[in-house]
Amino acid sequence: MHKQKNRFDEPLKLLLVDDEKGFVEIMSKRLSKRNIQVTKALSGIEGIQALRGEDFDVAVLDLKMEDMDGLEVLKIFKTMVPQMPVIMLTGHGSEEAAREGIRLGAFDYLTKPCELEQLIQKIYETVGARR
Repeated sequence: MHKQKNRFDEPLKLLLVDDEKGFVEIMSKRLSKRNIQVTKALSGIEGIQALRGEDFDVAVLDLKMEDMDGLEVLKIFKTMVPQMPVIMLTGHGSEEAAREGIRLGAFDYLTKPCELEQLIQKIYETVGARR
């Protein structure tokens, strides 16, 4: 049985899937300082490959990527690891797509640009909801 972690245990394992390299680099550095171990994927395909090789506590998934639509990636994630919670990141213009993602099994979404504290709070809320 998979033991849930909290912010006081060993680091949370997060899969961050976003094709904006600068955003991924900044967020992964900041999250790692907050006891969150980040695996970076710069495309939907990289995210799927990462999920094949490792277990994650939570995934953060951008809905707008060049190689694959985020909703398609979400569907694949939910087929591969149905119990893994997913937080979607969306631009202001695509909140309807985010609501569709929730219908497809995502835990919640945040609108980009999002504040680091807002993302961290959502990550812990998401992981805590799995207990």
